[in-house]
Amino acid sequence: MRSAKATLIWAALAVAIGVPIALATTSDLLAYRGPVYIAAGFAGMIALGLVLVQPLLIAGHLPGLAALRGRRVHHWVGGALVVLLVIHVGGLWITSPPDMIDALILTSPTPFSLWGVIAMWAIFAVALLAVFRRRLRPRTWRIVHLSLAAIIVTGAVAHAMLVEGTMEMVSKAALCALVLAAAIKVIADRVWRKRAPSRGESTSPQ
Repeated sequence: MRSAKATLIWAALAVAIGVPIALATTSDLLAYRGPVYIAAGFAGMIALGLVLVQPLLIAGHLPGLAALRGRRVHHWVGGALVVLLVIHVGGLWITSPPDMIDALILTSPTPFSLWGVIAMWAIFAVALLAVFRRRLRPRTWRIVHLSLAAIIVTGAVAHAMLVEGTMEMVSKAALCALVLAAAIKVIADRVWRKRAPSRGESTSPQ
């Protein structure tokens, strides 16, 4: 029973991430794009999928990964997310430097650029803080990490939904909805878990 459930969970995750990417490969818009632009676009799609994986890993919702191993994979996936982001932004810079400059200095007329840049800097901030995590108090790390995670999810989803590109709309919306749901669930659980003891203490008899 457990094996069947684990298989179902992994299959559902593969479908949620793989179907939007597979459908994007059939887009007619690819015929008008160069290889660098296409690589940059698909790097962004894969990165969106990893944004879904991250909260599932840290919450231990992916079967077959023990808590310690899940956290370790969470770190590896975070590193892969940074690499994909660099490929995404770098490819777009090569194909259209003026548009990327406008996006980076927040003067782009397209709203999706603003959300993408916000998510980008939040991802870089998390990666930088992770390097110095041992120098931070656990409470400080938790608050900053969860806050930046919320910004990353919000920015990534808004960016993806506003871009009218190669991704098919229904499958993209479904993936974005799952990203939001997973992040909200994990953040809410962790906030509630930290508040529950203090509430118990405040209501206990003196």
